[in-house]
Amino acid sequence: MLSQQELSDRFEIQDMVFHYSHLIDSKEIERLREEIFTEDAFIDYSAFGGSVGTLDETLEFLKASLTSELFPHSQHLNANVQVQLDGDRATGRVMCFNPMEMAMPDGENTTFFLGLWYVDEYRRTDKGWRIARRKEVKSWTFNTPDFMTF
Repeated sequence: MLSQQELSDRFEIQDMVFHYSHLIDSKEIERLREEIFTEDAFIDYSAFGGSVGTLDETLEFLKASLTSELFPHSQHLNANVQVQLDGDRATGRVMCFNPMEMAMPDGENTTFFLGLWYVDEYRRTDKGWRIARRKEVKSWTFNTPDFMTF
């Protein structure tokens, strides 16, 4: 049976994971620094051609890609949040279904879908639980434009 602290930790981590998706989809990228990631976070978005690196490098990548006209709309729908607690640290695996709208060179928009897992390491900080390490793992793609090779 889980203790009240373990239940609280799991809910806090789950809420933080969902909040991450909200900030990404609302394009509030800079808020990720204070509300989601540790200062020394390492993030690997390479499964779908994204950046690999520090928090600063990741935020620059997200600002350049998601806040551009290239991706006018997205949704990051999370499910199956699996958390293993170990004191002030935890690991997790989170399923993500990610529809993305993309502006095409001909002026039209297309929608494609990505299926992925986030494999995370979490750390309790004085501001609450934060992601210290995140790696995207590709599961599947649907209707991705031909020039996108994942």
